[in-house]
Amino acid sequence: MNILVLCTGNSARSILLESILNHRSGGRMRAWSAGSRPAGRVHPQSLVLLEELGFPTDNLSSQSWDDYAKDDAPRMDAVITVCGSAAGEECPYWPGAPLRAHWGVADPAAAPAEDQPEAFREAFAQLETRAMRLIDLPFEEMSPEDLQTVLDAIGRENAKAAG
Repeated sequence: MNILVLCTGNSARSILLESILNHRSGGRMRAWSAGSRPAGRVHPQSLVLLEELGFPTDNLSSQSWDDYAKDDAPRMDAVITVCGSAAGEECPYWPGAPLRAHWGVADPAAAPAEDQPEAFREAFAQLETRAMRLIDLPFEEMSPEDLQTVLDAIGRENAKAAG
C-alpha cells in the first residue's frame, strides 16, 4: 500500500507518520510525506525524537505535494492529512482517486521551545497508535469501502487531541 501523508509545512507530524508507517509496517506499506507549503526542512525535534527511538532519518526531507502530482510519481492508495484542523490550521486537500482520511494531531512545533520535546513525544504516540491500528489490519484483503471506513474511524480516535 502506498500512502502519502500531508500537512501544511511537512516538517513535523507528516514526517513522524511517514517514518512510523515505513519503519513499523515490515515492508507492507510505503509512505511518503509532503506539504502544501513545505517548510523546506525537517523540524530538528522530529529528527532528535526519531533518532532517540531508533528510526532512520537519513532519507527524510520537507517537500511539496506537487512532487507527488507528477505523472512519474508513485500511485497512491491512500492520502492521510495530519494537520490539526480544529486548531484553525489549513489542511491540504488531495484531489483524485486515492482513499482519503484525516488523522488530525496538534502541531508539536507550535509548542513553546521548552515544551517541544514532550509535545513531539505526544504527537508521535498518537500517530503511532493510529498507524499500528492500520498496520495490524489485513488491508491487502479489504475492499476500498471497508478500508475507507476503518481509516475514518482511526482518524476519529483521539480527535480531541488535535485541538
